[in-house]
Amino acid sequence: MAPSSSKANKKGAADAAAWMFNVVTSVGIIIVNKALMATYGFSYATTLTGMHFATTTLMTGVLRWLGYIQASHLPYPELLKFVLFANFSIVGMNVSLMWNSVGFYQIAKLTMIPVSCLLEVLFDKIRYSRDTKLSIGVVLLGVGVCTVTDVSVNAKGFIAAFIAVWSTSLQQYYVHYLQRKYSLSSFNLLGHTAPAQAATLLLLGPFLDYWLTNKRIDTYEYSAVSVVFIVISCTIAVGTNLSQFICIGRFTAVSFQVLGHMKTILVLIMGFFFFGKDGLNLHVVLGMIIAVVGMVWYGNASSKPGGKERWSLSLPTSRPQKQSNLSESDEHDGKV
Repeated sequence: MAPSSSKANKKGAADAAAWMFNVVTSVGIIIVNKALMATYGFSYATTLTGMHFATTTLMTGVLRWLGYIQASHLPYPELLKFVLFANFSIVGMNVSLMWNSVGFYQIAKLTMIPVSCLLEVLFDKIRYSRDTKLSIGVVLLGVGVCTVTDVSVNAKGFIAAFIAVWSTSLQQYYVHYLQRKYSLSSFNLLGHTAPAQAATLLLLGPFLDYWLTNKRIDTYEYSAVSVVFIVISCTIAVGTNLSQFICIGRFTAVSFQVLGHMKTILVLIMGFFFFGKDGLNLHVVLGMIIAVVGMVWYGNASSKPGGKERWSLSLPTSRPQKQSNLSESDEHDGKV
């Protein structure tokens, strides 16, 4: 009984550390990028993302050279599909934000949770309990109250949002799918996907950024401070990319989306501290409280027997790969 309890406690601590790692790096990169773009005028979001993946590629390459990451296999067609989903997600989100009102952009982001649920039901045969479904609804309601203000939509904006939502949901589902099917650690998967994403985004990013902002990156006037912010952004991005893969690998895309909205609330709170309390009003505070209650309810409901379970045989696993020395313990413990 004691060893079992000790193992559960260790796993709980590792899960909490993974979430904290993701929250800290995600909120940190939002603040740094906001300063970089708003204060120093570096508005080349797609190219900056390419720099993030180039830095991540460098990190995984160094770790592999040092022997901390073992060789692994990911079929080229699987890699191609993942990069396609991931890049459409990045570009789709940027275009959706440009073509839609902030309110509709936030609504579109909220729909990723039901879309991710649908993917799990269709492909993983996951069954959700009534309490789990209701808790997800409460989270959506709370975040919606916090963030959705003006809502206007047009045809091209709707198409961009549709592509962004589905590509992001598929990319996050695929992270969990590939780690399970090919027994890949988060480091292994990043080692396969980051170079391809870096190459494509650095190649296409300047053209997409020019189309979105009408500004050319080769005309940007770099300063010592802006370069420092770019370096900080790329450094934090390594942690953001890794922590996303760790969290989705340990849990699922749905749990990552639901509990990940805590980052939205933290960004709002930090915005009030750093930029004044103009946006702090009763309905925003009420929305935060509702969302947090929903997250706690979801965590409790989904962890209960029958709260979220697979009702058919799990997907077949390809030949097992040698685990990385830095791989997460119990990452593939079958939790859904």
